[in-house]
Amino acid sequence: MFCVCQDAEIIVEYRPLEDTVDPSNMLCAGKDSSSVMEWDQCSGERSHQLLETQQSYETEWDMVNAVSFKKKTCTNGDSDHERSRWALAFSVSELRSITVKEEGWTFLTFRLRETSSSLPALHFHQGGSTDFLDNLRRFALLSESPDDDTCLLVSSPNKALSQSFENLLDDNNFGLVQKFRKDPYVTTLGGFSKVTNYIYDAFRGTEEQHQRPPEEVADVLGEVIPGLEINQQEEPGFEVITRIDLGTRPQVTRREPLSAEDWSKHQDPEGRMTNITHLKQVIFKGGLCHAVRKEAWKFLLGYFPWESTLEERKSLQRAKTDEYFRMKLQWKSVSEEQERRNSKLRDYRSLIEKDVNRTDRTNRFYEGIDNPGLVLLHDILMTYCMYDFDLGYVQGMSDLLSPILYVMENEVDAFWCFVSFMEQMHHNFEEQMQGMKTQLIQLSTLLRLLDLAFWNYLESQDSGYLYFCFRWLLIRFKRELSFQDVLRLWEVMWTGLPCQNFHLLVCCAILDSEKQKIMEENYGFNEILKHINELSMKLDIEEILQKAEGICLSHDLTSVQTSTGRRPPPLGGDHLHCEETTSTASVTS
Repeated sequence: MFCVCQDAEIIVEYRPLEDTVDPSNMLCAGKDSSSVMEWDQCSGERSHQLLETQQSYETEWDMVNAVSFKKKTCTNGDSDHERSRWALAFSVSELRSITVKEEGWTFLTFRLRETSSSLPALHFHQGGSTDFLDNLRRFALLSESPDDDTCLLVSSPNKALSQSFENLLDDNNFGLVQKFRKDPYVTTLGGFSKVTNYIYDAFRGTEEQHQRPPEEVADVLGEVIPGLEINQQEEPGFEVITRIDLGTRPQVTRREPLSAEDWSKHQDPEGRMTNITHLKQVIFKGGLCHAVRKEAWKFLLGYFPWESTLEERKSLQRAKTDEYFRMKLQWKSVSEEQERRNSKLRDYRSLIEKDVNRTDRTNRFYEGIDNPGLVLLHDILMTYCMYDFDLGYVQGMSDLLSPILYVMENEVDAFWCFVSFMEQMHHNFEEQMQGMKTQLIQLSTLLRLLDLAFWNYLESQDSGYLYFCFRWLLIRFKRELSFQDVLRLWEVMWTGLPCQNFHLLVCCAILDSEKQKIMEENYGFNEILKHINELSMKLDIEEILQKAEGICLSHDLTSVQTSTGRRPPPLGGDHLHCEETTSTASVTS
């Protein structure tokens, strides 16, 4: 079994062992195996790539994903292919499904997207099929078919997504000004397009997955817009969204940040917080002065219970300190010899060290060589791997921790506040990316309700899925705003006002500010991505918060009618023809 990278495509190729194999290109052949895995190198760095490649010496296959490898050129013309009618080759991106069958041994049947016929079945007489599928999941999203438990549906490569994190979060790749001059599209959008291509395939899924029942559509809208009444009616062939004429958006004003003096007024003699509802409203309208953040964030994030006394909080901190250092000792006490046998821990450590060294290095708290802030950042992330073994560390998590550590200036408090924040953000970093899928679906649905004309335009440019909002949602605008503005936005969102999904309204507010330019300039798919990327560090947080709150106050969405069995427009692959009046928006296909 071959897996090679050809023009950035992951190619799976199989041919029996009797076919000609150049030993210099062969990584491994399992004992008594009936297949081999090989590749050509084109970079001259074979030994380096071998070290970085996960190798297998017990199974009869392995996989490689590196752009420095390409498919081997066959020297014997077509004779190699004629030698065996069982040979097969295909790109992972072309793979539609895999059928897994058992007949004394396991065999797999591959079906491609562009053809109704199947490739020759691949038989695993000596085992290894489970390992093969597990390894394939490094490059593709496999999900069980709802209609056939022997069939695995295949979506776009997971490996491309993991690579996209690095491209998406790399300061060098997203310091766009210099690279725009040389090649604005290829250079600055290359990394981002890996994300969008992944989302485009993985979020679309199969046609059967598009057929979402009306009650599920109601759930999606209900989560985004609390109190929205969904009327489901049996009216085949169309969907109707009813709303009142919106009129002028109300003027929203922001207030000054909550001062330390006002914060103390919300505490009783024993340290309990009082009038919490009013306190959250004040924080939502103006945020916090920096002197209050160290204490207030612990409440907003749920580390401290609002009703706890000062003594109870001190007791909690003592217990949490002990718990933290017990977990920290777990990875600190691992010897080099032990770590050599723990690939997961090595991978986590390597990734954390790489990310920490490039996280907020222009901030005085993290700048310079041997900065103690970087040491704390590293140690907290390593300890989190001990706290959550299943998730461990994923690129982007350092961006979520950095502002918290900056505010707390304390390792233990920062860790537990980060744990609380990760409880909200955990689903963003899970391998199946279900949280990101849900949020983009919700955002697309919401934008369609709020601004049908703009949504239709984005849909006409293959941007209805709002892929360009991926980074906004992934790390809560951390790379879009200045560091101080991130602190303000996060504490406002942590109040939970006016709804738990306020960050989606923030997205809508930004898009509302940019829609005129996007539509007037007739931006296409690439131009939209480029334009959104250029917004980084140019956004005014107070203006955005005003607009987001104004959108929330001005839109009295009264009812949504969805015909049974119809999929919601944000998941639609075809272009929908829309007609709108001042009171209704009718959608027909």
